[in-house]
Amino acid sequence: MTIEDIKKQGEEYLFQNYGRLDVAFESGSGMYLKGVDGKDYLDLVGGIAVCSLGYSHPKWVAAVQDQVGKLVHVSNLYHIKEQAEAAEKIASVTPGNLNKVLFVNSGAEANEAALKLAVRNTGRTRVLSALNSFHGRTAGALGATGQTKYQDSFKPLISDSYDYFKYNDEEALKETICKNTAAVIIEPIQGEGGVQPASDSFLKAVRDICTDNGSVMIVDEVQTGYGRTGRWFGIEHSGVVPDIISMAKAIGGGVPVGAIATTPELSKVLSPGTHGTTFGGNPLVTRAISATIDIMKEEKLVENSASVGASWMQDLKAIDSPEIVDVRGKGLIIGIEMKDKANAFREQCLKDGILVNVCHGNTVRLIPPLIISKEDTKVLTDKLAAFLGC
Repeated sequence: MTIEDIKKQGEEYLFQNYGRLDVAFESGSGMYLKGVDGKDYLDLVGGIAVCSLGYSHPKWVAAVQDQVGKLVHVSNLYHIKEQAEAAEKIASVTPGNLNKVLFVNSGAEANEAALKLAVRNTGRTRVLSALNSFHGRTAGALGATGQTKYQDSFKPLISDSYDYFKYNDEEALKETICKNTAAVIIEPIQGEGGVQPASDSFLKAVRDICTDNGSVMIVDEVQTGYGRTGRWFGIEHSGVVPDIISMAKAIGGGVPVGAIATTPELSKVLSPGTHGTTFGGNPLVTRAISATIDIMKEEKLVENSASVGASWMQDLKAIDSPEIVDVRGKGLIIGIEMKDKANAFREQCLKDGILVNVCHGNTVRLIPPLIISKEDTKVLTDKLAAFLGC
């Protein structure tokens, strides 16, 4: 099928709720996706921070293929070997004693589970979230998302239990928190909010304020987890250990799966019958998780994210153009804020076989597979410099 055939079929049978770029893919290998037109595209989006191993990693493919031939799904009415193994591997990379894992199917569901756990644990009714945050599109997670553009047309579904504070502002949080605050949910870096990192001092303040007020600290690592920032989890840069971490995206190397990790004590709050999911943690996705973590450790992809990301940031910051407002991020989540040419640059990249993303108006977001090399980053850096006439 050509791209026009795919578009026509999609327009006839699909909801038109996505603003799709004019391209479709048939396969992928390493850092590259192959379009239906036969053209290769250097992927610096990674399925929105999902495909951290790149495409068609042979060890990951072998593990998933093997599992498909054995057992794809069995319900949580029974013990699941692959689920227990994946939970142990997650516990091997989480900070502190966050070694109890609950599996779900997505990032939004992970945040829903975290919020339910916090409310049930404290018996309180208020939740605090940062302005310009993004925590998902299901009703509870949408309430925690501090951007009205996502909320306005769904207000009947959104609880009035949420309050919002200015990100990176300790005093704003202190003024907003109260004795009835069950939880504070925070991203180490606001991805959809324009790649805005929280300062270490702010994250430490969030920890202290939550502790002082008896509130649960939830860190949303759906986008920043699994090596994205140059650590297994973005919160580790600050030395802070939260009460709950939510995760998804890169956790399974491409399959739809999410999870939360918390302490043994806090995990007891969700007793049998209080929360669950039919598909969460099935043998297929949890085998994929185990393979992903093993490969990341074997190939030192967290370390690669740190070193390649730092070098890339330096190269991007060296581009001397008045069009560039700021370059920010950590590891391999990088935002290039531009005055007004971000979308034009994305379009030029697409024509030239490079995939980049634009978020929060005018920020070019780079969230590539963690297998990326310095040679790959130079392709984008040179392209940006040429686009800006530098």
